[in-house]
Amino acid sequence: MKSRITFVRARHDSSQFEEVKAGATSIRIKSLTGAREERLTFSADELPQDEDTFLSMPTPSSPFTSSTASHCHERLPSLEHFAAYIRHSICPENDAECFMRADHLQQADYLDVDYDAISRSLVLTTFHRHPPGSERWDEDMQPHDSSAKTEVGILTPKKAADQEELSLEGFLAVVGEDQELIPPASGSTFLTTFLKPSGLHPTLRITFPSSSMDPPEPACALHSYLTLPSSLFVDKYQLSSPNLLASNNLHAIRALSGETDLEAPDWRIKQWGSLVLLELAVAPPVQRRLKTLWHADLPLHLRYLSPTARGESQVDVPWPVVFWACPAEEGTKMSANPFDRVHVGYDSLFGPRTMFYHFQPRPAINGGVLVEQLTVPVLELGGTRWVESGTVGVVCLGAAWVVWKLTRIFSRDRRADPGRFAKAKKTQ
Repeated sequence: MKSRITFVRARHDSSQFEEVKAGATSIRIKSLTGAREERLTFSADELPQDEDTFLSMPTPSSPFTSSTASHCHERLPSLEHFAAYIRHSICPENDAECFMRADHLQQADYLDVDYDAISRSLVLTTFHRHPPGSERWDEDMQPHDSSAKTEVGILTPKKAADQEELSLEGFLAVVGEDQELIPPASGSTFLTTFLKPSGLHPTLRITFPSSSMDPPEPACALHSYLTLPSSLFVDKYQLSSPNLLASNNLHAIRALSGETDLEAPDWRIKQWGSLVLLELAVAPPVQRRLKTLWHADLPLHLRYLSPTARGESQVDVPWPVVFWACPAEEGTKMSANPFDRVHVGYDSLFGPRTMFYHFQPRPAINGGVLVEQLTVPVLELGGTRWVESGTVGVVCLGAAWVVWKLTRIFSRDRRADPGRFAKAKKTQ
């Protein structure tokens, strides 16, 4: 097993961590503020016997014709079961450090699982914005065993010489091998909410501080990339109106794929949902100087959902990704970055010479989870029998009313002209 642990200190954090000590068998980090990424690489012989079952993944249809990658979205609120699998199937018996790493998976901000069929190796990558239950990292890293190799990096962002570069400074070291280490010498945000009351046509609002909306370059465009579950959809015909787009501070829909049927109920939808790439309008310079809030509103529509016992259903909607997309200048070298996660979403919709500058989400409630929840009224299962019997009753009453009206008309005509009916009878 190979392990690579990377700490990236926050750009706006001016504090210095207390110390980094390297010894013959360990590296100790104390009071470090920042993010942590850990990448574990397992060879085929280190994986459990049920590897094939564990690695088989469903292959959905590609949502964008311009992308060769496959996409699937399903909310996973907890990694508890996956962590338990690691503890019982991968961790050696009585290995306390492996157990601790598995437990930390439950607090990870994201988890990537990659399998290389050629080399038959499994790569697990976890990312933590901050330590579980703390504000600073305190770790004593030791080699797992004689065959394991652990690399540690402590990096700090610095101003890049060229615009397209991501520059970091710090050091990289191998636990148990490097013993002399030298320690290294607020961005734009957004908030996502649903306007109240939401009803069956909720409006998703993205809020920015107007003072943070200065584009990095004049040619940059502000975009939002949304992952919508099957219970929600965007009406592309509604959003083709320039007046509606302008009134909601939207510019245009740049890409829409997945389930876009405007009439089908949720139980008839075969795919998991849809993907939407929007270009947003930018606050004018005058409003940016006023330091007010700028809103972009996206009208959505709910499908008919399946009945429930409580008469209501909950819909979980992930927060969008918000970013500037800027064309690179002529002659700019777009070098590869080992930390990039490419072709996992919106980046496949832009050209290879596009630079992205991201807005940071700032959740106000819900424990920092980047998911908005909608409570939707649906048919209550206990009331379905009344609907059925009521429908039959209404149909019967309607039929009886029609017969009664026809009978009254026939009787009235007969009383008004009895001779006509008698003559008709005699003729017969």
